[in-house]
Amino acid sequence: METTVILAAAHADTGDTAWLLAATALVLLMTPGLALFYGGMVRTKSVLNMLMMSFVSIALVTVVWLAAGYSLAFGDDIGGGLIGGLKHVGMAGIGPDSVHGTVPTLLFATFQLTFAIITAALISGAIADRVKFSAWLIFVPVWALLVYVPVTHWVWGPGGWIANHLGALDFAGGLPVEITSGASGLALCLVLGPRLGFKKDAMRPHNLPMVMLGAGLLWFGWFGFNAGSALGANGLAAAAFLNTLAAGCTGLLGWLFVEQKRDGHPTTLGAASGAVAGLVAITPSCGAVSLLGALVVGLAAGVVCSYAVGWKFTFDYDDSLDVVGVHLVGGVIGTLLIGVFAIGTMTGGPEGLLYGGGLAQLGKQLVAVVAVAAYAFLVTYGIGKLIDKAMGFRASEEQEHTGLDLTVHAETAYDHGVLGHGAPVSSSVLSPAQKVKSPS
Repeated sequence: METTVILAAAHADTGDTAWLLAATALVLLMTPGLALFYGGMVRTKSVLNMLMMSFVSIALVTVVWLAAGYSLAFGDDIGGGLIGGLKHVGMAGIGPDSVHGTVPTLLFATFQLTFAIITAALISGAIADRVKFSAWLIFVPVWALLVYVPVTHWVWGPGGWIANHLGALDFAGGLPVEITSGASGLALCLVLGPRLGFKKDAMRPHNLPMVMLGAGLLWFGWFGFNAGSALGANGLAAAAFLNTLAAGCTGLLGWLFVEQKRDGHPTTLGAASGAVAGLVAITPSCGAVSLLGALVVGLAAGVVCSYAVGWKFTFDYDDSLDVVGVHLVGGVIGTLLIGVFAIGTMTGGPEGLLYGGGLAQLGKQLVAVVAVAAYAFLVTYGIGKLIDKAMGFRASEEQEHTGLDLTVHAETAYDHGVLGHGAPVSSSVLSPAQKVKSPS
């Protein structure tokens, strides 16, 4: 992405603006899509809680982003490539006539906001079924300011050290979105510990059609995510669009191939997960690789991530919905393979190993991956520990056993669940409306 330039005398291009308006709406739709994707993957007793963790992230991150996040991420650098200034706190100084490149600055800021929203929401999948909702309300805005905003400045902000000093490439968010959310999810897994019954009880997705619907909405929105990052209705957007489609397809096929060979059954969950893995990996590289490169990137992610999701059982961390195995691992794959498949006709200069660029670009990509993953993990671990000491981050055993839907939100997703034929529930967890008997 280009750095922010505000030119009062410039005028926005109507075609570019129209495309970015559509792309912004597409990316915002990804968070409700993620809610459905995650909601279908959990058990019936915590479906609503999973949906709520995504939806509330929209509200929390929006407030933080407009108050200070945008200014710190995309304001003029004041910290040696580490952070932007406070010139635009509360969106000050940015009117309808301000332009970023060929689009209104207000639209660019909103487009970037949708990235921040889904990145925070992604983390919830790693800690599903066991989080205090009140603690999540504190974590999201703090994390957005301390982790997402600085990394975004490093990668895309004016003077950010990764883009401007290191020279690593990231077209649409492998570093600030995928690797950051995956590393942060891993940190919180370690802070909270595993779910009750982890590695003992079956914790199968309760609604695979919901998972597939969520995956479809994510894939649909991803075209705005990646092609929108061209910030214009142009050939680069078209190339990113096609690369996104191609990588999602090979990711899906790669995952299914592994399932068939390993387990003897290609599954719907595998198809959804493989498509997402391919889309994750192509996110940083969609504006740097050719169509052939995109096909390989997606296939590599589908195959590797299908194995990576099982690492949690080997290394004993409970990544509930495979955020680490898909987003962290997929983000690393896509970011590193830029150093192999980057082609000058896409990047406008830097080339990868296969196109005569040597190992230089691969080395830059590796440094960026390690720096971002380490920063996100360490800071998130610290935030998680502080919240845990101050108010407790994990739900009680009783809440987790009964289900967070009923105990936290006083609701259930399905009438035939806990409130129907399940075990008796104390009236203290019911809302006034639920305590009233229906007429016979």
